[in-house]
Parts: sequence; structure tokens; C-alpha cells
Amino acid sequence: MPESKIKDTKNKIKQIYNKDDKPWIVGYSGGKDSSTTAQLIFESLYELKKNGQKPHKDVYIVSADTLVENPMIIDFIKDTLNKIQTRAKYFDLPIKTKIVKPNIKETFWSLLIGRGYPSPRQKFRWCTDRLKIKPTNEFIKSQISKEGEVIVVLGVRKGESASRDQVLQNSKLEGYELRHHQSLNNAYIFTPIENFDVEDVWHYLLQYENEKLMDSEGYSPWGTNNLELYKLYKDSDAECPMTINKKADACGKSRFGCWVCTVVQEDKSLKGFIESGEKWMKPLLEFRNWIYDIRDDRDRREKKRRNGNVYKIKRNGEEVKGLGPFTLETRREILKKLLELQKKLNEKLGFQVELIKPDELKTIRAEWIKSGDLEDSLPDIYKRVFEEPLPWEIDKNYLFEEEERELL
Repeated sequence: MPESKIKDTKNKIKQIYNKDDKPWIVGYSGGKDSSTTAQLIFESLYELKKNGQKPHKDVYIVSADTLVENPMIIDFIKDTLNKIQTRAKYFDLPIKTKIVKPNIKETFWSLLIGRGYPSPRQKFRWCTDRLKIKPTNEFIKSQISKEGEVIVVLGVRKGESASRDQVLQNSKLEGYELRHHQSLNNAYIFTPIENFDVEDVWHYLLQYENEKLMDSEGYSPWGTNNLELYKLYKDSDAECPMTINKKADACGKSRFGCWVCTVVQEDKSLKGFIESGEKWMKPLLEFRNWIYDIRDDRDRREKKRRNGNVYKIKRNGEEVKGLGPFTLETRREILKKLLELQKKLNEKLGFQVELIKPDELKTIRAEWIKSGDLEDSLPDIYKRVFEEPLPWEIDKNYLFEEEERELL
């Protein structure tokens, strides 16, 4: 890639940055495209300051933690964001990092185990909106409320997928580098690397001689080695960007998606890590495949929807009864297997891997009781797996006594 392309991209970043007072919100997934975007912006602001022009508005580098991220990737992302924040403070740059998370009542496990939502599929992808879009949009809206308008910076490139190209084409503001955000008023989209190809991205990350913020090529301005990032892409060249469109492609084929992704038939992310030597992740893949397989088991699904309605669907030209949520018994089984998996990993690795949060367990317990779990079975499941009671006080004031349960 000619160095003029990088120089031109940086000049465009500086020009748009200096044009107004709208704060920037940069989507960061930890992958190659979002890393390229974040690095270009960091270096551009550094160059402005070096040339005597103090950067005048905030840039937020935002990552969405779905709470079911690949354990290795989310640790990498958190570490990188901490280093970006530290380095920005060192250079006195107005760059801030932020991790957004879904509402605890709308997490993957709260909905799948708590309310019985079936494992997500392409035609019922209930996860993307709740785990990525809503948390990100809430942060964007909070900045719009404070500042009036914002610019969302995305590391997307043309030619990656038809759906992304369509979004870029439809939202373009004629004569401008910015686009309308498809769902948020007073938010605009800027895509500085849209004309980069894969080779351009890797050339920049691994070889480009930047402003020598670090001592050797291949290192980011905040000190992470981009060669480590390259290793993650040995078997895959895809990533999950900040998602702003429900129609965006599923991420299970990439190295930066959720470890429980069942939207795609085969999860190449986990498989790739296992094949590259991370054998401890094999139980994660086996669990993911199991919740993928059981979603169409009619014996594990209620015959009605949560609202009590029976509905019908077309299958192979015939009208058949549709399926409702997972049965309470199946939800109990999923939780037990998940907790057993967490315990197994922690014993094997020697450190804590938290596959499900305590607040999610609290939410699940409440949902089960609403669903008719008169026995209040979650504390017992937890105790049988970990051989100790739940690590918080259990409110039993609203539960039935044993005699009342038998009568009911």
C-alpha cells in the first residue's frame, strides 16, 4: 500500500475532526479493522498536538461486552482499552475508553435460561439487538443528550459484505464524508478506512513507519503488539464491528464473536482457537454445539408461546404447530451444564472464568419462579454443582411453604 494512502486518510481524519465540536464515538471490537481505525485516529490527534494544534473535543473508543464474549478476546479488549486510556493521558489527548454492556434482564443467559428463549437462529436473531445495538445506542444517545450531535466512527470497509455496502450506500450524504445514522437522529457515521482492503489493513498495522510513538514497527501507539493480533487471524479474516443495523451479518464465523453464537451452523471462532492450541476451549465448543442442537427438539420446547397463544408455521409446504420457549426442565438442565462447565474450566485453568454473572443468576431465579418454579430450584442446582450455597442472601418471603406447594 502506498504511504500516501495512509497520509491522505489521516488528513481526512484531521479535517473532519477539526470541522466542528461534535464528539466522536469510535466502535472498537479488538479486531484488525477497528484496531486500524482506532490507531489512525490516535496518531492523527497526536500529530495535531505535535504541530501545535490542541485537539479540542472528546473521542470515545467504545466496545460492547455482550457478557458471552470469547474469554480470551474480552480479556485482550479490556487490556487494550486500559492501555489506550493510559497512553492518551500520557500524551494529553482527549481520548476516553468505554465498555458498554446489556441490561441484566436482557443478557444472553437471562433470556435463554431465564425466560426460555430458544438458541438464536438467522430468522430469530434476538441476541444482536439486545446485546450489542441497544447498549451501544444508549451510550450514543447519552452523548447526543449532552452535546446535541455526535459522529460515530466505524471501521468498516467496502466489499466486505453486501449488507454493509448497502447500508453505506443508502445513508451517504451527498457531497460529504459523513452519513446519516440509520436509527438515531443527530448522529452521523464516518468510515475512514472504507476504501482499504485487507492487505492495506495489515500493511498499516504491521509495517507502516508511524510517528515513532513506539520503538519498533508492528506496535500500536499504546504498546500492544499487532503481530499478536495477526496470529488471531491465521484461519479467519473476519471480525464483529460495532453493530448499528439488525440486518448486519452474523459474527459466529469470526474470531471476535460470542462463544455461544448459534446463528451460524459452525462456529469457526472457537474451532480456530482449539486447532491453534487452545485445547481448554473444547468444552466451550461442545456446550455451544449442544444448545444449537436442542433448540429444535420439540420435547424440550413448550407447546405455546409465553403469552399462552398457540401458533402455526409453514414447514416443507405443510402447516405445523410452532414451538414456544424452552421448558423449565430444559432451562434447569442448561444452567446445570453451564455451571458445571464453569467449574471445570476454573479447576483446569487455575483462575476464575466467569461464564455467567451472579446478577444473571438472580434474574434467572426470579424468571423461573414467575414460570411456576414453586420449588425454587436454582439455589439447589448451584449448591449441587459447587458444593456450597449461593454467595448472597436469598429472599424467600414470597415463596410457598412445602405444604402449600403440594396443595398447589
